[in-house]
Amino acid sequence: MGQKYQSSGITLEQQTSEDLLLIEGYGGGGFRLMGKKFEGGALVLPTGVFPIKPTNLTEIAPSDFDPVFSLDKSIELMLVGTGKTMQLLPKPIKEYLQERGLSFDIMDTGAAARTHNVLLMEGRQIATFLISID
Repeated sequence: MGQKYQSSGITLEQQTSEDLLLIEGYGGGGFRLMGKKFEGGALVLPTGVFPIKPTNLTEIAPSDFDPVFSLDKSIELMLVGTGKTMQLLPKPIKEYLQERGLSFDIMDTGAAARTHNVLLMEGRQIATFLISID
């Protein structure tokens, strides 16, 4: 496991090149990464896992993406898992991401979790925003 540090009261784990943040499981209202269960939604970056509050697309705010823009400047693509089914992003969120030059792909949460793992194993610099599913 890599170096740990605190940010906004949340312990984050810095990853080494040998320690990828693969999504090991999803469902039941959360996710499993690094052998740990994370309740609710998550934003997974190469630098760590951030809990998110939205439980559906209507609750997403631009501030939910702050860690992508403030911590990790090398992100080439963001996957957005929209829940049990694939849904379009609300127009203000889509415009917010486009204005910042971030490429993104929307899909259901299961597909986003699987795609995250494949792209991470290919060495891609990705962010994955996941709304949890039951």
